[in-house]
Order: sequence, then structure tokens, then C-alpha cells
Amino acid sequence: MIEISSIINSKEQHIYHVYFEYGAKTKVHTHNGNQILIVTKGRGVLETFSKKGDKKDYFGIKRTQKISLNLGDVAHIPKGTLHTHGSADKKRLFSHIAINIIPAKNKEYKTVWYESDFKTHTNDIIK
Repeated sequence: MIEISSIINSKEQHIYHVYFEYGAKTKVHTHNGNQILIVTKGRGVLETFSKKGDKKDYFGIKRTQKISLNLGDVAHIPKGTLHTHGSADKKRLFSHIAINIIPAKNKEYKTVWYESDFKTHTNDIIK
């Protein structure tokens, strides 16, 4: 991952160029601000989930969308959306630019990461 926002002195968003090797993807997570992904290489996937239950760290999940991502595609992930993204190809690299839009002036952009089986439930918040 290459952090870009400091290079261009960005104050309203954090910008990263993220690389995923051969089938790798993120853990299930949410952000407190919107996120935009711009695909720069390979084939990827964005999956969104609905949350079942009211516990903070252990709850059921159900996949609501599975979106293929290809070179040049742009995806918008609204704040609070439970999701994962990464490579869809076990033989090729996948990369994207991630633009994390800071939710309000002087507020910190936060990501909450979860351990999960990517199908039915989360196990814990990753600290």
C-alpha cells in the first residue's frame, strides 16, 4: 500500500494505492466516512453485507451484493456499509486507489475491522 494523500497535501480525504496479491482480500469492515475505489490493475470483487443482530462485535452477516471490479471501474461504498474487497484472480495482482472521504472537518476517518467467515457471522472486532 502506498499512501498518496500526504504527497498531494490532501486535507479532505485519505488516498492510498492498495495492492492485493493472488486472491487476497480485506477482512470484513466498515468506515465512518464514504469510500471510493478506482481499479488500476487486474480483476477484483467488492462484497457488501447486511448485519443480523445487535451485538457490537459478534453478529450474523448476509451477503447483499457481489460486484465484479475491472480495470477503470469506480465503486462508491457509503459510510457504515459492512464490506470486503480484493482480488478475484488467484494468478494475478489486483490493485485500486482507495479514497477515504473524511466525514467532517477535524474528525478522524475510522475503520472497524472484523474477524469473520465471510459468509454467516463475525467473530470479533480486530483491535
